[in-house]
Amino acid sequence: MIATARLARTQAAAGRLLATALLVGSIAGASTLMQAAVMQQAHANPLGLAQNGSGGLEVESDNGIEWRRNEQILIARGNAVAKRGTSRVDADELQALYRDRDGNSEIYRIIATGNVRLSSDTDVATGDKAVYDIDQAVVVLTGENLKYQTPKETLTAEESLEYWETDRIAVARGNAVAVAEDRTLRGDTLTARFEPGKGGTNELRRIDGDGNVTIRTPTDFVIGDQGVYDAKTGIATLIGSVKITRGENQLNGDRAVVDLNTGISRLTTNGTGGSKNRVRGLLIPEKDEKDGPADAGTGN
Repeated sequence: MIATARLARTQAAAGRLLATALLVGSIAGASTLMQAAVMQQAHANPLGLAQNGSGGLEVESDNGIEWRRNEQILIARGNAVAKRGTSRVDADELQALYRDRDGNSEIYRIIATGNVRLSSDTDVATGDKAVYDIDQAVVVLTGENLKYQTPKETLTAEESLEYWETDRIAVARGNAVAVAEDRTLRGDTLTARFEPGKGGTNELRRIDGDGNVTIRTPTDFVIGDQGVYDAKTGIATLIGSVKITRGENQLNGDRAVVDLNTGISRLTTNGTGGSKNRVRGLLIPEKDEKDGPADAGTGN
């Protein structure tokens, strides 16, 4: 998606305008955006915002493409699409800001507004507005319906959603929710860290939660001030006013290590066991339906 642009011509095709260009020199010279920064990334990036490779940035729109040469801005309006390779950005309006550097023109920021959708073959991110800072290789989405989806995980937020391309990190802020298989994590802020999987796709490694962290599985509900979920081992570690609830049973402590695969939990008062507080638990035996209260004492 990140590319140089050469606004050489604007074509009319099926009622849409297509501009393909490689901003070389002024607007006709050549400069591959972020190529030096991403040369070390041999694998493909799921969202492809600084994707390395040949080809320029293709821009399509229903209502035309405006080139403000003095302001160094390219604007596409009306079902605007910017794409490069298998990656694309869809929005009501797209702006590409570029600058002159060493005799070349390079795009340093892309702004998408209205019904924004960033996508690749595997991942999709949505929001009302997206600002991609090419220098930092980070895209920040804001507005309603903030969501980032991989084939196995979904991350949502209310305030903002960031994706740091080089580090493969997604940050959800404001009532953040992460759903991974049958596990739901919530927190004021969730930071999902990915690593390259097969074919370069994102594979979840861990999620860090900060503020009002909860983890829900089909059997357990865990609460803490902060937490870390290791997706590889299925182990969650929470600290600060921890509560583990399973059915009517509840355990309270300062720190908990919960194996979400086996259901085995370990609580301590703190990391060293030197706290004056005590681990507390309320365990209620399961009722036998045959000998439940309704049947007890009825025999005559």
